[in-house]
Order: sequence, then structure tokens, then C-alpha cells
Amino acid sequence: MSILRCFLCWMMLLTVPVALLGQTSPGQTGAAILHTQGGVWVNGYEARDSSAVFPGDLLETRPGSSANLSLDGSTVLIGPESVAKLQTNLLELDHGTVFVGTSKIFKVRVNCLTAVPVLGEWTQYEVSNVNGSVQVAARKDDVNVERAMDPRKPSPAPEGAHGSTVHETEQKSFAASEICGAAAAPIGASSTLSPKWILAGAAGAGLLLCILVCRGSGGGTVQPLSQSEP
Repeated sequence: MSILRCFLCWMMLLTVPVALLGQTSPGQTGAAILHTQGGVWVNGYEARDSSAVFPGDLLETRPGSSANLSLDGSTVLIGPESVAKLQTNLLELDHGTVFVGTSKIFKVRVNCLTAVPVLGEWTQYEVSNVNGSVQVAARKDDVNVERAMDPRKPSPAPEGAHGSTVHETEQKSFAASEICGAAAAPIGASSTLSPKWILAGAAGAGLLLCILVCRGSGGGTVQPLSQSEP
């Protein structure tokens, strides 16, 4: 029985972590490659060049540093002193500046405002959020700026707040505090836990469990705890 139990433990040890790490959560479909020369943090840890990042990961650039994201059909340059969170086909910009080149309609969201390329063709645009003032500049082709409607606020929004088009070579400013109301809580490194870390933790727990069980079945007799001796 000891040999059989240990054999089963080793089978679990080999198969459980592989099965866990092989799972692909829905959010991982928008993975990107991060290129940086230093001064860039991912989820609170300094990133190396050519690092893989996933939807839900928080990206921060320090003064004088920038980061470049390479995605399927899109490239995103995150300017210095910026904080943004990667999502599937979307970047949530907390503050700072990003430059986007995309043929896949990659979007940038600031609070309730979302910059969306009009055409599924190569489009270049810039979005900045500084002190609640959102600026959208269309460098190549047009970009729509859409406002997400809040069902809790039935009062009419300011004129032009429901949507606007920034035509090629144009730049428009939007007062996010007036259009969207109070800003959401700042994005922090502890606000999210990437699925890849959850899977890694589960694999590690399975490894520890297998080791403990195998050691407990190592051929010797387990001595019961004494009631009279500590």
C-alpha cells in the first residue's frame, strides 16, 4: 500500500501543476509584450525588458522612463509618469499619456470616457489625463470619444458629453470631472491579482500537499501522539 500510495502521489505531483498552468483564463487572451529600458513597474515590481504582461496587470512608469506594449495588431507607448492597467483590447489610463497605433480598434479609457478608433484600419492617436483634463489627439484617421452612461444619474449630462469625434489632425479636451462626476479611486498595485499568480499559487499548494503525503507514507510506522508526554 505504501508503494502504491507514493506512486499515486508522484503522479499527482507531475500532472496537477501542468494541468493548472495549462489553463487559460478569459482575461489572458489580450496578453502583450512589454519593452522597457528600466524605470517601469508591473504590479509593484520593476519590470525587465521583453516581459509578458496580461489583462489586469498594472503598469507604472517613473519620471524619464517609458514603456512600449506590443499586442496583436497594436502598439502602445506609455509616456513617463503614467499609470495604466491593461485590459483585453483596452488600456485604462489613470493618469499620464499614452500613444496608440492600432489596426484592431484598441481603446483607451479614462474614467467614463473611452477613445475608440472609428475604422478598423491603421489609426494613430494620443490620450492624456492630467489633473482631470482629458485630451485626445487624432494623428491618423478619426477617433470617437464615447461616454459610458451611468444609470444611477438620470439627470441630463453636459452638452456633447454623450459622444464626440476627433477628426484626423484635431485635438479636443474634455473635463472628466464635469462629464463623469467624481473620479474613481486611484488604481493601485494591490487592486488586482493576475490570474497567472493564482494558478502558480495553486500549483505550489498541490506540490506541498503531495510532498507531505509522500513523506507520511515513507514506509515507517507513524507514532501516535502521547497523552502523557509533550
